[in-house]
Amino acid sequence: MSAGAGVTVWRQPKPVWAVAFACVVAFMGIGLVDPILPAIAESLQASPVQTELLFTSYLLVTGLAMLVTSWISSRIGAKATLLTGLALIVVFSLLCALSGSVDAIIGFRAGWGLGNALFISTALATIVGAASGGSGAAIVLYEAALGLGIAIGPLLGGILGEVSWRGPFFGVVVLMAIAFVAVLILLRGGDEKRTPVKLSAPFTALRRPALAILAITALFYNIGFFVLLAFSPFPLGFGALGIGLTFFGWGVALAITSVWVAPLLLRRFRRTSVMLVVLPLLAVDLLAAAVFVGTAGALVAAIIVGGLLLGIMNTVLTESVMEATDLPRSVASSAYSAVRFLGGAAAPPIAALLWHAFGAPVPYVFAAASVLVATATLAIGRRALRHIDAIEADAADEAAAVLVGDAA
Repeated sequence: MSAGAGVTVWRQPKPVWAVAFACVVAFMGIGLVDPILPAIAESLQASPVQTELLFTSYLLVTGLAMLVTSWISSRIGAKATLLTGLALIVVFSLLCALSGSVDAIIGFRAGWGLGNALFISTALATIVGAASGGSGAAIVLYEAALGLGIAIGPLLGGILGEVSWRGPFFGVVVLMAIAFVAVLILLRGGDEKRTPVKLSAPFTALRRPALAILAITALFYNIGFFVLLAFSPFPLGFGALGIGLTFFGWGVALAITSVWVAPLLLRRFRRTSVMLVVLPLLAVDLLAAAVFVGTAGALVAAIIVGGLLLGIMNTVLTESVMEATDLPRSVASSAYSAVRFLGGAAAPPIAALLWHAFGAPVPYVFAAASVLVATATLAIGRRALRHIDAIEADAADEAAAVLVGDAA
């Protein structure tokens, strides 16, 4: 696993760029509805809990479907799986745009989640397998796509949401159709080597101690992630554009630390050490959001600082999972992602219920407590992750080297 001379993370074959572009658009879908949550609640006379189910149905189906994506892709091939996922997102985002009730949108977001699962789990394995510069460069590129998508999604949602709450959904239809064409034309599919994966493979994978510890850590970490993302639009009190600009800043912060800061930290520190520092800092940031939830400027600052910390965690967790076992990457990614997204699915409605029962600060306290559970899980299970730390220096040096264009 080494980068060739002159190879940088940005010099990649066209198929990799096609999948990376599609990743950007897919990740835009996570934050796209964020700025229009209050508008949907008002226009469709929905409660905040109902509105938060737009995230839950999407993430719940995404997580459950992740358990079968490796089985599907191993039989029909990566390209066909990617195209199927993109096509489903186009169809269900169009149905969301044409819907007249919040219940219908909740259902169609579930279909959107199925397409998202087929696409995302396959996209990471595809990029890692096809990228120049080794897995370190591939993961940096994948996290760059994630950060860019998460940043642009709320901004585009805010701009289009100022016109109508339906606008962001129509925007996804257009962009995903473009991504579908790009993958169809640029990604080869005929010469794929297919090794069928058992349907039980992701479940068996979670028996591996290292992967199980990382998955449980990610489950509780994702609760903090999605409380910050999905609940914050309500106490902010901004319009669609204001919420979009806030989470654009959040997404840019996430992208910067995931692409540039995380590799630099990993050159000097072990993976587990980085996570055991960043997770408590994230908990402190969430507690600060709880304290200052009534002050819009301070809450915006807490959201953006949260983005900086989340970017580091995303990259370190992704790299850790890819190196945690000798399993096929698609199987490890599917098993881990399934558990992780279930945490994200639970967070938004729980946050809304806590808000109405106890007040706006309590959802952030709940999120901080969940992040501390993630910290404790990682600390208790650290011994099972020793092999990840043992290879960390080589992997981190490689990722940093390809990032600046040096030979590893």
